[in-house]
Amino acid sequence: MSQIVKDFTITVPGWRPFVTPVDLDQATPAQLDALQVTPSNRKISDYVLVLAHDPETLKHRSPLFNAIMYNRGGLSRAEREMGAVAASVVNRCIYCAAVHAERYNQLAKDEAAMSKVFASGAKAELEPRLKAILDFAMKLSQCPPTATPDDIQALRGAGLDEEEILDLILSCSLFGWANRLMHTLGEPVAA
Repeated sequence: MSQIVKDFTITVPGWRPFVTPVDLDQATPAQLDALQVTPSNRKISDYVLVLAHDPETLKHRSPLFNAIMYNRGGLSRAEREMGAVAASVVNRCIYCAAVHAERYNQLAKDEAAMSKVFASGAKAELEPRLKAILDFAMKLSQCPPTATPDDIQALRGAGLDEEEILDLILSCSLFGWANRLMHTLGEPVAA
């Protein structure tokens, strides 16, 4: 049995589900539709196959996730990944933090920022714009009512416009949900 991964890492671990994933060969038409399975698209994670037990929810979840993390305009994709990582660090979601740290590193072509976040958390020393994003995302993830208009103003002061601020809030909020699903539906394990 693979060992549970308990420390943050930029190496993406495996994920062992607690709920049996849907067997793609036994999936219902509604599950296949929600999974968007095509003959050329059959590589689906166990996590998504677990979510396929509720195809109606999955059918809405995936487009929402893609719109928040990949739509055009607003916050850069790398900065959205920083928001996802900040939420995942606060929520101690090792798997999500690793996946989105890897994506950040690829998009930003920089591994130093994530190494600092994993080593120092909220005390990570980053360039001002990235530090403002990290600080806000962590504060929002720890206790949403503590994020105030002053925190929004700090983001503006770091150069974020209104669309970028909304994208950051959406990214952090999405991972408040995603982290809870990952924690309760399975666990990160050594790959």
